[in-house]
Amino acid sequence: MTNFNSTDLTLAKELDAQDELAAFRAEFVPAEPGLIYLDGNSLGRLPQRTVEQIQQAVEHGWGQRLIRLWNDGWMKAPLELGGKIARLIGAQPDEVIVADSTSVNLFKLAVAALKARPGRTKIVSDVFNFPSDLYVLQGVIELLGHQHRLELMPSADGLTIEPQALTAAIDADTALVSLTHVAFKSAFMYDLAAVTAQAHQAGALMLWDLSHSTGAVPVDLNGARADLAIGCTYKYLNGGPGAPAFLYVRKELQQTLRQPIWGWLGAANPFDFDLEYTPAPDSRQFWVGTPPMLSLKAIEPALDILLEAGMARLRAKGVRQTEYFIYLAEQWLVPLGFELGSPRAAAQRGSHVSLRHPEGFRINQALIQAEPPAPIVIPDFRAPDNIRFGIAPLYNTFTEIHRALARVCAIVSSREYERFSQTRRGVT
Repeated sequence: MTNFNSTDLTLAKELDAQDELAAFRAEFVPAEPGLIYLDGNSLGRLPQRTVEQIQQAVEHGWGQRLIRLWNDGWMKAPLELGGKIARLIGAQPDEVIVADSTSVNLFKLAVAALKARPGRTKIVSDVFNFPSDLYVLQGVIELLGHQHRLELMPSADGLTIEPQALTAAIDADTALVSLTHVAFKSAFMYDLAAVTAQAHQAGALMLWDLSHSTGAVPVDLNGARADLAIGCTYKYLNGGPGAPAFLYVRKELQQTLRQPIWGWLGAANPFDFDLEYTPAPDSRQFWVGTPPMLSLKAIEPALDILLEAGMARLRAKGVRQTEYFIYLAEQWLVPLGFELGSPRAAAQRGSHVSLRHPEGFRINQALIQAEPPAPIVIPDFRAPDNIRFGIAPLYNTFTEIHRALARVCAIVSSREYERFSQTRRGVT
């Protein structure tokens, strides 16, 4: 861990002055004055280039080209965008496509994986997995006639999953191991290659959810020989609210797996309009329906920005920023009753940090609903007591981190949070 030696704002400004990625902050639409946005792990900010891209797609593409736009290259967009995402996650261009939602993609890949391992009855996941992933797996079990069971690995410390838990869970009866690479609450990050190897040693298929990884931490799916992966594009990929997701299928598996949603564009020759389904012989079989082009067009500019910045540089800055965050939190907030809700070791931590406090929800509301001259700080809250601070190295600064934690300190020291209700809105 980096040894910081001062909680003074001067150090934060010095770190910003040394930042070789600082210029990328100007690539994003400015937020309202005084706002500190630390929720890029939930919804990334809007790139300036995306505004121009969408305007062009609507006015020229849809407005002028009409149906002709599909042959202007738009029909290839899910594959071309998949090729760009592949460069961020260590995959080949023809192993990734952009389509559907993360949950739908998980459903497709989970069913395909289970059918490829007949006779095996266990699905392994963990207590940190995003609930939607677990719900999908539970639904798949019901759909397939309750022939499988879901086993969730426990956590001894509430922050990490110990290697012995993996050893105990993954065995000769395991058909599929389905895990989120970076946990959505604690930011715990698995050793992707080691876990994949363990699954393969037992003869199971490995499926990774990269929603909190892609664009934030380096991923090497091919290097780990990972079988399957899914991920969203609206967090660190800055693709916009509800942007389409992506899926990865290792090339050697593309002709042997069969996904359950036999959609038109997953057919070998969609425009032959055959009445009997013949799947495409490659990753296209995991495509289902007509691509949502305006949403797809919104994804591309941010991917280009990420590729320009480079994952190695982004990760180096992200590690330094999360370590600086933890340093300030331990100096200022632990004495005020906070606990660190994320691993201290950078190798086990993604690009967000959770702080735990019994009054976490009301503290979060005080941050978001600040009145001038106090800065508005936007993190998010995850029950029961986690305030998540998402740090996106493309646009977040060390000065923002300093100001945000100073604001948390002021809210708790003055008990300002007591003015806010415990009543929760639909989205926290």
